[in-house]
Amino acid sequence: MAIQPYLFFNGRCEEALDFYKEKLGAKVDMLMRFKENPDKGAAECMPVNPESVMHASMHIGDAMIMCSDGMGSDGKTNFQGFSLALNVANEAEADKAFEALAKDGQIQMPIGKTFFSPRFGCVADKFGVSWMVIVPQEM
Repeated sequence: MAIQPYLFFNGRCEEALDFYKEKLGAKVDMLMRFKENPDKGAAECMPVNPESVMHASMHIGDAMIMCSDGMGSDGKTNFQGFSLALNVANEAEADKAFEALAKDGQIQMPIGKTFFSPRFGCVADKFGVSWMVIVPQEM
């Protein structure tokens, strides 16, 4: 059994995939557009733009994240009530990832030393996805 995040970007999925590839080294495993849907009888699932991403999956490190444009096309996203935790190997990697995610985003907690980590910070990226960047503390 596994739990995997599935994010809906409402028309900005491909942009988000490109962003995570550039900023976090994400690897896109697969991408299917609505126009490639093999179930041609599912017309009610077709958004206005057939080029929209129906389903994609990517890996950031060992974690798989699935995503889609969903049925929306207004470009507005609403990610609330969760954060993705990004565990990195060292403080330099944490600073680099945090800075990349913060560009055009919103810092929720500046990155710095905490009692539980040598480097930890919270940021919402430009799509509104909340991230907790952390260097796990050695015990």
